[in-house]
Amino acid sequence: MEFTRLGRTGLRVSRIGLGCMSYGRAAAGMHRWTLDEEAAAPFFRQAVELGVTFWDTANVYQGGTSEEFVGRAITRFSRREDIVLATKVSGRMHDGPGGGGLSRKAVLEQADASLRRLGTDYIDVYYIHRFDPGTPVEETMRALDDLVRAGKVRYLGASSMWAWQFAKLQHAARSGGWTSFSAMQDQYNVLKREEERDMIPMCLDQGVGLTPYSPLAKGRAARPWGDQTARSSADEVARAFDRDVDEPVVHAIQRVAEARGVAMARVALAWVSSKPVVSCPIVGATKTHHLQDAVAALDLVLTDEEIAALEAPYQPQDNYWW
Repeated sequence: MEFTRLGRTGLRVSRIGLGCMSYGRAAAGMHRWTLDEEAAAPFFRQAVELGVTFWDTANVYQGGTSEEFVGRAITRFSRREDIVLATKVSGRMHDGPGGGGLSRKAVLEQADASLRRLGTDYIDVYYIHRFDPGTPVEETMRALDDLVRAGKVRYLGASSMWAWQFAKLQHAARSGGWTSFSAMQDQYNVLKREEERDMIPMCLDQGVGLTPYSPLAKGRAARPWGDQTARSSADEVARAFDRDVDEPVVHAIQRVAEARGVAMARVALAWVSSKPVVSCPIVGATKTHHLQDAVAALDLVLTDEEIAALEAPYQPQDNYWW
């Protein structure tokens, strides 16, 4: 495993992160394809064996059961000190005033609830899970700073919003003398590159490290066009990648992979990892080869010609944050 720093911080993270949205009770949330605790256990063990020490979850993943699985897996397969643990706040957990959003009440209430489910007394990277237009940014950033000062959170991150919204939050933090964001988790892959317009240049300028989700475009960048899996057939979000504009990009990935004699997933991940702003792509694993291919992709260095071939078919499109 290779390791790097998260943006300009001193935090050392594995170059591949384990995405834990795939783990949780299927009846507890929006996804029906997630793995229960027994089925998920081998992937936590495999992550430890491969050196994948950045684990990413969220309070809303399967109604909080993903956090529960992650917390118990850390105790079972590793040590809390060896895992860089990330979770998120903003999505609705209940109907009360602190059940969602980024008000002071919600941020503090949901942080404590996540800590209980995770079975830990601190979160390494705490993300706001989208922008909350109904809460003043100063209120949100002050509440997050209080969590850092209380020792409950080590670093702050944000996920998927317009660059102007992220800039507004960062400005509020710096004006108030509060903790600013060190990480941005947005969707970034060879099929979805709209973040290159504004968000990524801003992150590069401010030293914010990207921990992109869906680096394989919900699996579409990892298999030939038209091939389906159980998830891609059932997941409404994954089906959003069945668009004509994506097909030529997938064909380009396949051509490079065949020429190299490697899996398409390795090529797609190698492309994401080649970008200097990227600290740690988040990879969901539901099959043994998923993490193996992700780690192997770190050894694949694409040529300038290969990168150009992968990027040439891309067509501008709307931002996609799911």
